[in-house]
Amino acid sequence: MRVIVVGAGVIGLSCAVRLAESGYDVAVFARDLPLETTSAVAAAIWSPYLSAPADRVAAWGRTSYEEFTKLAAQEPSVRLRHGQEFLTEPTPDPSWASALPDLRRIGSPPPGFKDGWSFTSPVIDMPVYLPYLVKRLDEAGGTLTRAALSALPTQADIVVNCTGLGARLTASDPTVIPVRGQVLTVEQFGLTEWLIADRAPSDLTYVIPRERDVVVGGTSQPDSWDMAVHEATAEQILTRAIGLVPQLRKAKVLRHRVGLRPARPAIRCEVVQTGHQRVVHCYGHGGSGVTLSWGCADEVLALVRQSV
Repeated sequence: MRVIVVGAGVIGLSCAVRLAESGYDVAVFARDLPLETTSAVAAAIWSPYLSAPADRVAAWGRTSYEEFTKLAAQEPSVRLRHGQEFLTEPTPDPSWASALPDLRRIGSPPPGFKDGWSFTSPVIDMPVYLPYLVKRLDEAGGTLTRAALSALPTQADIVVNCTGLGARLTASDPTVIPVRGQVLTVEQFGLTEWLIADRAPSDLTYVIPRERDVVVGGTSQPDSWDMAVHEATAEQILTRAIGLVPQLRKAKVLRHRVGLRPARPAIRCEVVQTGHQRVVHCYGHGGSGVTLSWGCADEVLALVRQSV
């Protein structure tokens, strides 16, 4: 059976790989190729962010954590790294804590923070990982084609809509909004552990090491379509990060990037009948596209199988 997946970010590619490796004839159409998507900008640490509902996020996240743990043993773009998250207020264990084998409370968080936890998390190097997914898709017989679509295609029995912010058009869904994230990358200086610090909704600070560089962020600005890099914002991000990781002060800045997270009050993952065609919608992942990718891909595969 032919299935068309629309969207080539991490959600679209993960769904396409699952479907193709399960025997479906899969074609991916996307306006933006993988390295042009928001997914390519992501620091991509497994950590649910800006996503709901909590119960489904926890289940999808657990599945993805298990999948990334397996991939870390064979795929260089996936690494398991230990790190710490600092919080400004005392906070109960997160709903997704059950996915983690080693969540621990931090006894003495840094000044300005009142709580925190540490755990081991998959960190994914997206500029390497996205081509890996494309390769898996190709090896499973799937195809990827650039196409600027004004609506979902109609030439397949089932269409999987993974268009992220594009769902405002493809699904006529105005509840999907952009949440702007600005990051920078610096040269790798021997950092092995990640750090996340939540000071304010718009000032989420994170330092995520990869093999060849370190991603430093960031911002979380809702309803902003601004794709320009702002120098003042970059300086603020780096200043906050240096306060937590002083070694960053001497690190060479390599690149600045901006991405728009596709946020929604609740992630949409469901099948609907549209005329003679079934559409599986899977979008609105906020800052959790990578974190939930394999869990959502498994659910999309189940929905497709139920629709046959």
